[in-house]
Amino acid sequence: MGRIVVIGAGMGAMAAAARLAVAGQRVVVYERTQTYGGGVRRFERDGFGFDTGPGLLTLPAVWRDLFIKTGREPLEECVELVQVDPSCRHVFADGTSVTLPNASRAGVVAALDEALGAGAGGRWGDFLVRAREAWDRTRRPLLEEPLWPNWPVLAEREPYPAVPHKRLLRTRRATTLAEVGAWELRDPRLAALLESYALAYGLDPRVTPASATVLPYMEHAFGSWYVRGGVRELARAVYERCVARRVEFHFGAEVTGVLEKDGRAAGVELADGTVAEADHVVAGVHPVRLQELTERRLDDEGDVRPGTAPRPGRFTVLLALRGARESGAVHHTVVHAPDRAAELESLHSGTAEPVRPTVTVLRPDDPALRRDEEHESAVLSAVVPAETDLRRSERGERLADLLVAAAEAAIPGLRERLLWREVRSPGRGVDETDAGFGGVSAPSLAAGEGRFLHPANTTRFPGLYRVGGWSHPGGGLPHAGMSGALVAGLIVEGPEFRGSQ
Repeated sequence: MGRIVVIGAGMGAMAAAARLAVAGQRVVVYERTQTYGGGVRRFERDGFGFDTGPGLLTLPAVWRDLFIKTGREPLEECVELVQVDPSCRHVFADGTSVTLPNASRAGVVAALDEALGAGAGGRWGDFLVRAREAWDRTRRPLLEEPLWPNWPVLAEREPYPAVPHKRLLRTRRATTLAEVGAWELRDPRLAALLESYALAYGLDPRVTPASATVLPYMEHAFGSWYVRGGVRELARAVYERCVARRVEFHFGAEVTGVLEKDGRAAGVELADGTVAEADHVVAGVHPVRLQELTERRLDDEGDVRPGTAPRPGRFTVLLALRGARESGAVHHTVVHAPDRAAELESLHSGTAEPVRPTVTVLRPDDPALRRDEEHESAVLSAVVPAETDLRRSERGERLADLLVAAAEAAIPGLRERLLWREVRSPGRGVDETDAGFGGVSAPSLAAGEGRFLHPANTTRFPGLYRVGGWSHPGGGLPHAGMSGALVAGLIVEGPEFRGSQ
């Protein structure tokens, strides 16, 4: 039996811990904060509850596999999964809107034709066919396998089969998400729909590779799901599965260094001066933090190197509302920015005053998250510039006002119903979790010269592994879960492990 030390109790770290424990390893988790789940948190006040991290789940098969591989009780016996249908309502800058069904290509095509005009649905449907090809080409190397040693191949090849486009007497193919929208979808509303999937991760569609078309494809192909009681319930279930498999957790235990012996990772040192020896160390922390813990002993020459610029962060406003949720209310609404160019300029260059961004509105019909049937909880979120401190600032309150104003398109009578609001800036996430230094991590993407990949789960420091959203295969709940599966496979089976077949 080997001894494994895991730094952090985020979703990817816990997924690795549960799998390693089932494989016969002794696993000990040290978490700096007082709870598990990383960025998957819950805020409660006055009988209202809110997910403060991700509010929806895609690719639940990743977590189903974890529960199948680690015990007799399947995922659905530990949490209640509800398919969100309709999947989403989009409100565009010109006032038009469309409500899209869940996991139905034909339904989506019909809805777009009806809302945006004949032909719009067909162009989106044809786009999804091409997006599926990009998914098929990248699914295994970018989700189900450890990062290839020859990863530059993924960085150089664009897997999306773009349609030839004649421009200025030349024939070109789209290489960025924005070009796919402009040249292939040919409707600013369809382009906004496409780009919203990148914006949700703080990605600039003007430079994000066309391979990001896999993001809308995943939602349309595999559906969008809600965890009854909030996504925090998924974190609880994973934590309880770890405990049932005798994973040992220590909360309020800050790791201050990774120990070395004979040229390999041999344990960790804690803030109180104690030492925990280990055969392997699994680090579920941001790459910058990992460099600090290893005293910059990581030799990443030739590896994917994370960008040094701060990532955009998620700004959230939690709403407690009086009055019952109206019949037919949509769970998930995206209210698009009135000025996309200004939004992108603000997000990636910064502006003195807040610009109204694209706003996501989540209204779960869940008794567990409201005081009673005569009240409702809702979560508004948007991605904001990285270096903006919005905590308890006037600028943060003005931005919150913009989000609330946008949400009126999704919540009838919002201002009259508002009891109170809780504003949470990206800095709040740093205080609570230290996850990503407040930034949003995107899933790994092919092409783009490797700038959209994440560091491999293995490191050049033998015995040290990376897990979670800031390592391969990137951010998002499905990808974090897969990172746990990959790390467990690499430790148990060795470097020859190539993922599930």
